[in-house]
Amino acid sequence: MVTVKEQYEHFPYPARDPADEAKRLITGSPSRPSEMDHYLWGGCRDWSKPLKVLVAGGGTGDALIQLAQLMTQAGAPSDITYIDLSTASRQIAEARARARGLTGITFLSGSLLDAPDHGLFDYIDCCGVLHHLPDPDAGFAALRAALAPGGGMGFMVYATYGRSGVYPLQEAFGALFDGLSPGERLMRARQIVAELPKGHPFASNSNLMDHEHSDAGFYDLLLHSTDTPYDVPRLLDTCARTGWRLQGFVQPGLYDLSQITDVPDGMPPETAMAIAEKLRGTIRKHVGYLVPADEDRPLPKPSKASLVPRFQLPNLPGVARHVAQGKPLPVSLPEIEATIDLPREAAPLIATADGRRSLAQIAQVVQMDPMRFAALWGRIDRAFTAWGLLHYTRFGLA
Repeated sequence: MVTVKEQYEHFPYPARDPADEAKRLITGSPSRPSEMDHYLWGGCRDWSKPLKVLVAGGGTGDALIQLAQLMTQAGAPSDITYIDLSTASRQIAEARARARGLTGITFLSGSLLDAPDHGLFDYIDCCGVLHHLPDPDAGFAALRAALAPGGGMGFMVYATYGRSGVYPLQEAFGALFDGLSPGERLMRARQIVAELPKGHPFASNSNLMDHEHSDAGFYDLLLHSTDTPYDVPRLLDTCARTGWRLQGFVQPGLYDLSQITDVPDGMPPETAMAIAEKLRGTIRKHVGYLVPADEDRPLPKPSKASLVPRFQLPNLPGVARHVAQGKPLPVSLPEIEATIDLPREAAPLIATADGRRSLAQIAQVVQMDPMRFAALWGRIDRAFTAWGLLHYTRFGLA
């Protein structure tokens, strides 16, 4: 069997070229500071205070580079520790950081199971790693032990249903190619996958693309030796056993059963999310934020006038004009196509939310009746937070 460490020494993942840092910054969820603030600190964190971060199983550095770059641009102080088993992956992450001139990062080679040995952290990023441990619970527990009071974790674990077809191939290739080198395994698996019948669950799963982008992506998807997928109940049970609580998925609309069908009276929210995942059938990964199980950490309430809303949209004036024209807004996600429908009256509120004004200041600018403003903003909040397009944060403000 090729071990996890051996795999990532041969095929650092995801495949990255440090020279590309000159032309783009890869961004995504979790570990965008504005999103972290929303889910973990009620949108009210004081970003002048240093943030101590652990990037656990950092791979070739996507989360590390995103977080370090955005914190640097905002002038927000941070102390970031990166740890990964793979020396080859670490070298790429270090080269990417050098290419950007990023400082304040400590690079370590090792296991995230040893995270508590490196101190306590305000924020932990762990994406695409826990499901590759022989005992994922041990990883969840180790990271919980490394979390400082008031902190939280951004995570990603693979989901079950949206990866239809992956696991039979992993099992088959594991048996077929036992004893072969990583390179030989890759070559032979590619030949077989190219000839899969169209009706094969993997061949017909249009949600899966990693195998098309790079050798590292193909190997990580179909030849991994250790891969434990999670459905919603398994994830929630794991959190409960290891001292965590799910604070929220970054796109909660995917798990909102009421957006699919009527929810029976009295159905527990956890059950509804589990059913929604099965009905969607396209969720490939669960992405969200965890907080300690013993800490009561409410999410931001749109009725709090001091909150600063920030839309995660490239063209906010264009969105406002779209709403003003009475047109539904398309939302295109890898999992589904959705729409946001809002009344025309909502357009000035959206246009005024520049990421610096508080809700109270927006209300002053639009000069709307307070009750009508509250009702409209409530609709805006529900529509955009469902798809991870609106957060409350003071990140970036001087």
